[in-house]
Amino acid sequence: MKTALYSPSSSTRTKLDDRRNANEKALTTCRGCAREGSRTILDMGRLPLANALLSESQLGDAEPKLPLVLAFCTGCSLVQITETIPAQLLFRHYVYFSSFSDTVLDESRELARRMMRMRGLDGKSRVLEIASNDGYLLQFYKEAGIPVLGIEPAENIARVARGRGIRTLCQFFGRDVALQLQREGQQADVIHANNVLAHVEDLDGFIWGLQRVLKTDGIAVIEVPYVKAMIERLEFDTIYHEHLSYFSLASLTRLFEARQLMIADAEQLSIHGGSLRLFVEHTSKRAVPTQRVEELTSGERECGVAGFEFYEGFASKVQRLKERLTAQLKALKANGHRIAAYGASAKGTTLLNYFGIGGEILDFVADRSTVKQRLYTPGTHLPICAPEKLLETMPDYVLLLAWNFVDEILEQQKEYRRRGGKFIVPIPEPRVI
Repeated sequence: MKTALYSPSSSTRTKLDDRRNANEKALTTCRGCAREGSRTILDMGRLPLANALLSESQLGDAEPKLPLVLAFCTGCSLVQITETIPAQLLFRHYVYFSSFSDTVLDESRELARRMMRMRGLDGKSRVLEIASNDGYLLQFYKEAGIPVLGIEPAENIARVARGRGIRTLCQFFGRDVALQLQREGQQADVIHANNVLAHVEDLDGFIWGLQRVLKTDGIAVIEVPYVKAMIERLEFDTIYHEHLSYFSLASLTRLFEARQLMIADAEQLSIHGGSLRLFVEHTSKRAVPTQRVEELTSGERECGVAGFEFYEGFASKVQRLKERLTAQLKALKANGHRIAAYGASAKGTTLLNYFGIGGEILDFVADRSTVKQRLYTPGTHLPICAPEKLLETMPDYVLLLAWNFVDEILEQQKEYRRRGGKFIVPIPEPRVI
């Protein structure tokens, strides 16, 4: 998932402190339908920003903590958090590279090949990606001789992508950028938007821009976290301040239809714990949704995803998970076992801070990303180390915070496991591997 590694400067921290103490931008109307009226699903109190990793010199500073409340819109059924952190503060500078994950690269390579076959793309086609990161996906199109354009708001990441030969526009995508591209004749045959729609405050503006930039016979491939999977699998830790919205097929259909776009096809993915991949086209094509769309829609209807009753009980289930996991970790610690964690991820920040798991339980967090190493986790201030430290120190157990990449990480840590090390996967219920 392309989450931002965000380390606030002192001026940014002052702005966030001002919001924390006075004028917090709490949601009053729905991001999807602009109506008032929502019901709380889960209130996690005040938590630090998920990717606000700290340098050693920042450990003594006060950390901004903001409300993290998940709510359900009674008008359009969109699930969303009630606080909005300005995107300029979160995404202008971050150093998470999608290319650090083998799973993401493999999925991207296969998706690019699939779209090239399906759409008959060639050197006269154009592929555009919104939130293109370091060119992890567009590189596969470029290698095939297909013109590409990335739109990436993080200045440092955009420079890296350009260095790899990926033409990249360093801006936030929305109405203005869409009009600019349209005027320049840069409409696309294929548009990718992976794990970015959830970060967008102005959903209608984003989709309006998408409709303008997509060629009349083009297709947009959009991946979003799937709220049905999040609720059913108790994936509460995927809730953090960067993720403003959590989508069902029903809520997405309403958003796209309002801008003359339709979900022609959809598929459920296992990556990131459960995602939806949408294939969106202009309604003017008069396409008929596939059987997969009908099946997903039927499944949501049967479960009642569009009604609040589906979300009742989620908070109490999370509380029971908290009690079970913390009791297990405390018992292991009391018996003399050494415990570390793996994955300095956004979801890890939510889990550790909401469950109150810190240095009294965990010795350190291992992470493959070299740009996160030698920093510290938000709120809990755990040192982030290279994965090699697992073999150097051989903790008895490792709490797997990046559980969405469990297979990849277990494969990478075969030697640690061969020597007797064990992983604890916390979601949807604690299990030891």
